[in-house]
Amino acid sequence: MGLWMSRLLSMFGDKEARILVLGLDNAGKTTILYRLQVGEVVATIPTIGFNVETVTYKNIKFQVWDLGGQTSIRPYWRCYYPNTQAIIYVVDSSDTERISTSRDEFHAILEEDELKNALILVYANKQDVAGALSEAQVAEGLGLSDIKSRDWSIFKTSAIKGEGLFEGLDWLSNMLKNRR
Repeated sequence: MGLWMSRLLSMFGDKEARILVLGLDNAGKTTILYRLQVGEVVATIPTIGFNVETVTYKNIKFQVWDLGGQTSIRPYWRCYYPNTQAIIYVVDSSDTERISTSRDEFHAILEEDELKNALILVYANKQDVAGALSEAQVAEGLGLSDIKSRDWSIFKTSAIKGEGLFEGLDWLSNMLKNRR
C-alpha cells in the first residue's frame, strides 16, 4: 500500500521546466539531449533549427529545446527565450580555438532580459577527447567567476560515455525544486 501511495503522489508531484540547450555548433548538444532521453548515443547530424524532447528526471519534466549552434542560426535563439527556467550551455572542451567565441555567445545570453532569472548549467563536454580543456579551464574561458548575480554550475561531461550528465541534472533539479 505504501509503495502504491508513493507512486500515486509522485505522479501528481511532477513539475515542468522549460530548458534551452545552447552552445556553438558541434558542441554535442543533440548527443546530450538524446543521451538524457533514451539513455544511449544516437547518430546525429548538425541541427538546423531545433529538436525538442521531454526528459523526466526526479519528478521534473524537462521540456528540452536543443537549438542549432551555427553562426547563421544563433540570432534566432532569442525567439525561444520566453518562459525559460534554465539554460544548459554546452561547450566543446576540445575546441580550444573557439572558446572565446563560445564566451561571447554565452555572455550575450546572460544579458538577455527574458533569461535574467534562468539557472545556468554549463556542460564542459567532450572530456574524453585528448587535449580537452579541463572543467576549470572552460570555467575560466567562459568567465564564470564573473557571474555574481545568478545561480550557475559547471560539470565536466562526455556525452558519448554518458559521464557527468546526470550530475548536472541533479544540480538543476535541486535548484528548480528550491525555487518553487
